[in-house]
Amino acid sequence: MKNILRLSATLAFAAVTFSASAQTTQPDSTLKPATLDTARYDSLYKRLANGDKTGKWPVKNAPLPKAGAILPFYRVVAYYGNMYSKNMGVLGQYDPATMREKLKAEVKNWEAADPGTPVKPALHYICVTAQADAGSNGLHNLRMPFSQIDKAIEMAKPLNALVFLDIQVGYSTVQKELPLLEKYLKMPNVHFGIDPEFSMKEGSVPGKRIGTFDADDINYVTKYLSKLCDKYNLPPKIFVVHRFTKRMVTNYKDIKLDSNVQFVMDMDGWGGPELKKGTYKAYVAGEPVQFTGFKLFYKNDIKKVPNHMMTPKEVLMLKPAPIYIQYQ
Repeated sequence: MKNILRLSATLAFAAVTFSASAQTTQPDSTLKPATLDTARYDSLYKRLANGDKTGKWPVKNAPLPKAGAILPFYRVVAYYGNMYSKNMGVLGQYDPATMREKLKAEVKNWEAADPGTPVKPALHYICVTAQADAGSNGLHNLRMPFSQIDKAIEMAKPLNALVFLDIQVGYSTVQKELPLLEKYLKMPNVHFGIDPEFSMKEGSVPGKRIGTFDADDINYVTKYLSKLCDKYNLPPKIFVVHRFTKRMVTNYKDIKLDSNVQFVMDMDGWGGPELKKGTYKAYVAGEPVQFTGFKLFYKNDIKKVPNHMMTPKEVLMLKPAPIYIQYQ
C-alpha cells in the first residue's frame, strides 16, 4: 500500500480567496476549439487498442467527447504526490525547479518512445489525504489548505502543465469532498482523481485495509464534473480512478460515460514488471471502461527482483496502450 501522510497539526481548508497569482490568466492549450476532429479521434482511439484480441478494446459505444478533449490526442505524463511528504511521491521530494526538470525529461522519454503521440505534462496533487488518526473532523482525512493547492497550480505554470486534484476520502465521501474543490475545478487546466484504496466504507482505519468505491460514487463525480463543464463552458475534464484490486471498484459495468468527462482507470499497483502487467490485465484491461492509465514507482517498483522499473517502450506494449502515465 501507498504511504499515508501524517501531520501533527490538523489543517482545514483556508477561508480565503485566490491569490492574485492563482487568478492570473495564462495561455492554455486546453481551451476548446470550435469542433472536434471526429475522424482523427476515432482513429487514435482505435490505435490505443494496440492489437487487442479480446474484443474488449476499443470500448464499444463510448461517447465522442466534446471539443477540446485532451485524450487520445495527447498522452498525459504526471508527477504525483503532496508537498508535505517526501514519501508520497516526487512532488514532495524535490524543489519545484528540480521537479519540473525531471518531469520534462520524462516527457521527452515518452515522446521518443511514441513519436506519434505528443505529451502533456501534469502535476497530480493529493489535496485530501487519508489519515490513521480520526482527526478533529472524525473523518480520517486531512484537507490541504487552499494555499497548498494554489502552490500546486503555480508550480505547473512554467510547464503549462495540467493539474489533477486527487482525494483520499477516508471516512468521508466523494459527495462531501468534491464540491469543496469547485472553485479550482472550474479552471480549464484542472482535472480530478479519486483513490478507492482510502475510501473506508466498512469503517477500517486507512492503511489497514484496501478501500472501495462503487459505480454510484464514480457516476456522481462524472455528473458533477459534466455540469461544471456546461456551466463554465469548459473543455472535457479528465477523471482518474486508481485501481489495483477487483474490490477497489465495484459494479464497473454500471459506470456511465459522458461527453464532458474522459474517464481513466489507472493501474496503481507497484512491484516487478510481471506483477504489474498481470494486475493491469486483470483489473484494467479486463474490465474496460474508456481509457487506461499506468503508474510507475521510482522506488517501490525496484525493491524486488528483477529490480526493474518498466520503461516507456515496455508499457506501450500493453493491450490497450495506456494514455495516462503517472510517476510516484
